[in-house]
Amino acid sequence: MEIDRGYLSPYFVTDQGKMVTEIDDPYILLTSEKISSISDVLPLLEQLNAVSRNIVIIAEDVEGEALATLVVNKLRGNLNVLAVKAPGFGERRKAILDDMAVLFGANVISTDIGRNLDSATLEDLGRCRRVIATKDDTAFVEGNGNPQDIEARIHQIRQQAEDTASDYDREKLEERAAKLSGGVAILKVGAATEIELREKRDRLEDALAATRAAMEEGIVPGGGTTLLRAAQATRAAIECSGDVLTGAEITFSAADAPLTLISDNAGYSGVVVLDAVRSGEGDYGFDAEKGEFGSMFDMGIVDPTKVVRSALENAASVAGMILTSESLITELNPPKLPAPYDD
Repeated sequence: MEIDRGYLSPYFVTDQGKMVTEIDDPYILLTSEKISSISDVLPLLEQLNAVSRNIVIIAEDVEGEALATLVVNKLRGNLNVLAVKAPGFGERRKAILDDMAVLFGANVISTDIGRNLDSATLEDLGRCRRVIATKDDTAFVEGNGNPQDIEARIHQIRQQAEDTASDYDREKLEERAAKLSGGVAILKVGAATEIELREKRDRLEDALAATRAAMEEGIVPGGGTTLLRAAQATRAAIECSGDVLTGAEITFSAADAPLTLISDNAGYSGVVVLDAVRSGEGDYGFDAEKGEFGSMFDMGIVDPTKVVRSALENAASVAGMILTSESLITELNPPKLPAPYDD
């Protein structure tokens, strides 16, 4: 399950490089109350100290003395704690907390049912295998809730969505059901050395970002083919002259450059490959790794539409800025002369 709330303080971060908090096998406290005094949760923390130091607190808010005390204990290593604001507002917040309680096998501590925080025990806490939080959102992996209870809760929410007359309420109910029924994939990356591991992990993160971009706007033929086809279609349809035509031709030339550069880098003649692809149609392109021409979709060479579009828009923006400012500032790096040789 993922919620659109992140850690309340950057001091809860466990990975300073990525600014991410990761906690394994934590106990999870769910409450609809605001925690401002550490005395509210101190009895529970004392009980928890005997079994674990990992705890995630999800509350209406954690502030003042309570937040400061949790941060200090986190920095001293006494607690591996994470405080997160409960998602949603009003009645919807209470409903989401109930969803999370079912998912984690917890009890929501709320004055609405006559419970105060100082009455919470270990039996009221939920569990999950892992919690990953950034400043914007928090993901929970493998909650310890009863699968039958979770299915019953999903069925109940979907029934409410069918019965409601409000499109807004129906959308929010379906969103809650999706959060409960959605799965999480865990990708494990291994390597022989630290440098290789870092390189593989970066590749994996790039692939995930590209996949998310593809989910947003779809995919197009890769290898520079899409830009080439777009330039061909626009060149045939455009009607302009003078400086406008000059600018258009510059853009068309820039759209041909990725395919040419990919071919050159692979050891082929970029101009020859460009002419061959230009004579084709649709997703006909060039596989630089195998040195073959054919359907880019069939060969599995695709780009996210959002990436190709953004690259072209950003390039045009930079070029426009250079033209309008009529200047370009760059760093001067003179070549280093070899050290004098003493005989």
